[in-house]
Amino acid sequence: MIAALLSGALFAALLSACVAVWTARRKGREEERARQRDLFAAAFEAYAAYKELPYAIRRRRHDEPAAERIRLSETIREIQGRLSYFLAWTAAESSIVGDTYATLVRELRKTAGGAMRQAWLDAPIQDDHAMNIPLAVIDLAALTPLEEAYSQAVRDHLVALSPWWAK
Repeated sequence: MIAALLSGALFAALLSACVAVWTARRKGREEERARQRDLFAAAFEAYAAYKELPYAIRRRRHDEPAAERIRLSETIREIQGRLSYFLAWTAAESSIVGDTYATLVRELRKTAGGAMRQAWLDAPIQDDHAMNIPLAVIDLAALTPLEEAYSQAVRDHLVALSPWWAK
């Protein structure tokens, strides 16, 4: 009788330990996915901030050119720093996502960077009707397939981190 009670108690203790370990591993895996999801979203946010710079430069204040040069230069410097940070971090988290992000940023710097150079050469916008900037002036459509590739690489990476029963 005592042996049966002890074996039942031992079985219950082992079962409780297994459930506790499984629950802790599941929670840890969910937290890791959430951390990486936030990282990859923040990396895309830095990308999107840089992508907006040609518009910001064209819409700079015309009445304070020196102040606007300083303001926009500091903004560009800060965003460039964030892009470099996320290039390193995404590569450390996943070589596939990191490579995809690096390709996206390289094309961003080429495409949006060219639009920024032209925006600095052009006169700042001075009236409301010029606020709508046509595609003939700034065309960043070449970035769309690379944005989709980055999003897909992130999705694939996060799915691979999912437990087998959640796939």
